[in-house]
This record gives sequence, C-alpha cells and structure tokens, in this order.
Amino acid sequence: MTAEPTTHFDHRMAVFGADDEFVAAALPFLAEGLGAPGEPPPVAIAAPGKLGLLRDTLGADAKDVAFIEHTDWYTGSAANAVAQSAGYLAGNAGPGGRLHLLMEPVWDGRAGRSARETGEWLRYEALANLLFAPMATTALCVYDTRITGEALAAAARRAHPGTGVYEEPVRIAAELDAVPLSAPPSDAELLGEPWADAVRSRAVARGLSRVDAELLAESVTAAAAALGPVTGVTLWGEAPACVCELRTARRVDDPLAGFVPPPATELEPEQGLWFARQVCAYVDIRDDAHGATVRLQYG
Repeated sequence: MTAEPTTHFDHRMAVFGADDEFVAAALPFLAEGLGAPGEPPPVAIAAPGKLGLLRDTLGADAKDVAFIEHTDWYTGSAANAVAQSAGYLAGNAGPGGRLHLLMEPVWDGRAGRSARETGEWLRYEALANLLFAPMATTALCVYDTRITGEALAAAARRAHPGTGVYEEPVRIAAELDAVPLSAPPSDAELLGEPWADAVRSRAVARGLSRVDAELLAESVTAAAAALGPVTGVTLWGEAPACVCELRTARRVDDPLAGFVPPPATELEPEQGLWFARQVCAYVDIRDDAHGATVRLQYG
C-alpha cells in the first residue's frame, strides 16, 4: 500500500453483488453530481439492466441524468477507453473537467474475459489516476462481482484511492511489465525494409483484409516514428490476429507512453504510440539493457 494521491481527480470504487446494493451505491453518487454547483448533469454508463434500475428508482429525476449503455462507451481496448473519456470530458464537462461519471465496463466482453484482459484493465484503472489527475472529475467505477468475480474486484481496489490497498500507478504498471513476453512462434518472419510495405504484404498473405493490413502497417510506421531507430521487425499469426514485434535501440521507460491523449487531431511523430494503441488490441512494451521490444497485436 502506498500514500494516497493528491490530485483533482476523484477516483472512487463500489463493489456489490446484488441489484439493491448497486442502487444503494449509485443513487447517492448521482445525487451528489446533481447537487454540485457549476456541473453538467451526471452521467451513468452501465449495462442496460442497471440503467433501467436507475431510471425506475429515480423516477422524475431521471430526466436530469445522462444515461449511456456501456457497450457504446467501452468499444475496444483500455486505450480506447482513455480516448473516449478524454473526448467526452473535453466536450461535455464543466470548467476544469467537473463532472460525475458512474462507470461500469463491459465485463462480459473484452474486459475481464481473460487474465490478459484483466491485466490490461488494471493498467487502465491505475494510469487513470495520472492521466486525469488535473481534471476535477469525479468517477465511480462499479464492480458487480456476479460478473467480474471477487478476484478482479480485489485487483482493481489497488488502483482506487480510499480502498485501503491503493498502490502507485507506476508500481502497478511496472509489475505488469515484469511479466515476460512469450517467445515468437517458429513461423515468425523477420521482415526487410521498407517496414510498412513488408507488413502490409505479409499480413495480407496471412489472411488479414487489405484494410486491416493497412491499419497494422500504419501502426508499425507510427510506432517506429515514436520509438526512434528500429533495428528489426518480426511478424507472425493468422487472421483475425496478426502480431508485429519491433526492436529499437532506445528504451521507452515512460509507463504512460501511448496513453496520453494528443492535444490536436494531427499527430506529431512522437505521438505514434497513441495511434498504435488506438488501432491495435494490445501494445506491449518491454525495456531491457539494449533498448526495447514493442509488440503490436492487431485483432
């Protein structure tokens, strides 16, 4: 356990195992948002059944709350969730990011369906404390143990201040990155330059559509621009998933690399990892004494 952070971002958590427990946690939070001066209406992002419970319980007050089905918010990777949150706050929050957000991820979809997904979600929850630290946003992350299980909820407590087991985001990220990457399979191909052309053609040969192969090639190009000189690119896998691994002579070090939303729609070269994280299902970075290995999984 580490010291509680001192930030504007108020990152809360509610764990429950029954509908009435969910309502008991959600209603005071939404009422707090409704009563906050200078704030837009609070937002509830949850499964349709839970949104229905809130509408029924709120009655006439439901008109003052924004309801969003969680499948419309959580549409892909953890990096996509960062982009969705940042974009929504930029367009809808009050001064300084003031807004109350009740948030339930899609646990029966990508998030939480495997140990790998659970790890990526824990990274997102932890890094949110850094990414949104300047924002006066209040978020309540809701964990339904009937869906997530107790283990995932217990892990998530480490990423939420006020739970008694909070850990620094950098420590959690380092712990996740200490897990070694699996070795490339025997049929992995070492590609030649130009990297983008080689990725594009070999990805198509391995079953990706031309559109998907182009997106993977663009991700490799963008990541390479951000990483500095790339000394090698390896590709493997079959559609719908292909993997590209880049070797670079420069370490990455920054746990937020590729997670910080860019200030403009036109990306600078150093923001290439942001593009790669938005396009690819996974981006794994492992530093070592000689540089870094960056693995992009598309699909």
